[in-house]
Amino acid sequence: MAANGTSTLPNGGSPPHMEGPIETPFLIVGAGPAGSALASFLASYGMTGIMLSTAPGTAKEPRAHITNPAALECLRDIGLEEEVLSVATPQSHMEHTRWCHDMAGVEYARIHSWGNQPHRRGEYDAASPCHHVDVPQTLLEPILVKNAINKGWKMRFDTTFVKFDRDSSDGPITSTITDNLTGHTYRIRSKYLFGCDGARSNIIRQLDIPLIKEPGQGLAINVLVEADLEKYMKHRTGNLHWIMQPEIEHPPWGWVCINRMVKSWHEWMFIIFPEPGFTDLRVRPSNDEYMKRIRQFIGDDDVPVKILDVSKWYINEIVAERYSDGNIFCMGDAVHRHPPLNGLGSNTCVQDAFNLAWKVAYAERGLVSPKMLNSYSAERQPIGEGVIRRANQGLRDHQGAWEALGMMAPDVEERKRQHAELSAPTEAGQKRRDRLREMIAYTEHEFGGIGVEMNQRYNSGAVYLKDEKEAQRPPPEDPVLEYQSSTYPGSRLPHAWINRRIPNQENKSTIDLVGHGKFCLITGVGGEAWKEAVSHAAKDLGIDVNSYSVGWTQDWEDVYGDWARRREIGEDGCVLVRPDRTVCWRSMSMRDDCNEAVLTVLKAVLGKS
Repeated sequence: MAANGTSTLPNGGSPPHMEGPIETPFLIVGAGPAGSALASFLASYGMTGIMLSTAPGTAKEPRAHITNPAALECLRDIGLEEEVLSVATPQSHMEHTRWCHDMAGVEYARIHSWGNQPHRRGEYDAASPCHHVDVPQTLLEPILVKNAINKGWKMRFDTTFVKFDRDSSDGPITSTITDNLTGHTYRIRSKYLFGCDGARSNIIRQLDIPLIKEPGQGLAINVLVEADLEKYMKHRTGNLHWIMQPEIEHPPWGWVCINRMVKSWHEWMFIIFPEPGFTDLRVRPSNDEYMKRIRQFIGDDDVPVKILDVSKWYINEIVAERYSDGNIFCMGDAVHRHPPLNGLGSNTCVQDAFNLAWKVAYAERGLVSPKMLNSYSAERQPIGEGVIRRANQGLRDHQGAWEALGMMAPDVEERKRQHAELSAPTEAGQKRRDRLREMIAYTEHEFGGIGVEMNQRYNSGAVYLKDEKEAQRPPPEDPVLEYQSSTYPGSRLPHAWINRRIPNQENKSTIDLVGHGKFCLITGVGGEAWKEAVSHAAKDLGIDVNSYSVGWTQDWEDVYGDWARRREIGEDGCVLVRPDRTVCWRSMSMRDDCNEAVLTVLKAVLGKS
């Protein structure tokens, strides 16, 4: 079905009369954050295809919402950052995460979140030119899908991917597709197939890729609610609110809740967790039961409440053993499934797509060896495995605060006793209060985890390490919390503000020098020969490479001296950066064989050694 609601196919025909398959170079199955981002990134290289979705349209439920700097940098690269910011919640509305009895009543604790920590703003500013924003999936997906369509992609909603057939791992792929509205089945033949089809991925299943599974953490229920709570939010600003009511005889399915702002301050997602040990996934509370519990969570019976949607999901800890098989590539929830803690879900989807898009685009143009595409799984699978572990640990980390608040006892009288102890001027009361403060502070690993968001490192054939004389610096003491900038190959290029010798524009980030579909070499005073060397190598290999010198009287001035502090190379050294802004090689200083060195490195990274 077309984006405008019609059921015609790309050539204008109708399924029953088609003679043979539709031809396209790229078929993306799934139009969520992974699929729509991939289509947008490929479109930035002038490459288009067909994108399918079983859904009738873009997301109707605002599942993902935090967009972190690492993902926003990817959207910035193709010119979508401003559009995303235009629909985002004001950053000030993300100021806190709170623990409270209800939305209208008593607050137990709060913590600064998402870069709003007064003592850490410099750290966040040093990490990226972008900042965290709250953009519900219902607003992000339309931006990405619209961008892809405007750039030439064909979008088919209400369409089910049935299966694929191919004769070899790199041969043409014939996919069987069903139009959900007409019931007609047809075929699409593509050079590449991208499985962005979510947690029930048919493509992963047909590829028979093993899934690494840990025991899940049970059921969760999303209740999307319309309720105007603005009068309570002036002194309770925040987009996440943990609600705990130890004195209430709760239903087994409705133990605690994290209330997530969707649209400030009138639309909310109440994410409800059952009590520990509750395993009945078939539970079906009535609308009245949901309404009663939601009203308890709000704490004001006079506020009009409308339940817009209810959905259940399982808290998984699953990652695929590999992400690709020949010319079939999978990403997003198809390969990594986890709870939304740390806000890593859609951000990881976007970065999966950004990593893969330039490689596929270069392969289609014959600029890289097909074997270089294997680096996608080699680089992104370890990231996905780390993400599912961190997200699940983030949920487990909350248990200490729940215990301190008295929520873990199964008996309501015991819960009341433990909670009352927080008010007692006794040694036990002091210990419980200290424990609560300690556990709330520790949740900064979720709400201030700039390290886990930005410290990703790649190790594959598309990263050149042979010239590294010393081992990579050890990770920071707390790699979840602390960001570590580095130009060690495999790292994201560090951000630093630069400008012209005579400033005639706003400062520019080093992030914006690189990317945009091209390799880039950055050097400094005395490094002119590197620029010449990379120019010659680019001509030999048929690729586009930008080159810049940053430093005193160079192409760009190091405005605050931050680049000198973060580059980890000498002034006449160089850093070579891939189109996805990943450092793929560096030289600490000028070399007599700079022409040969640059050509050797680029051939290796492109898989042409």
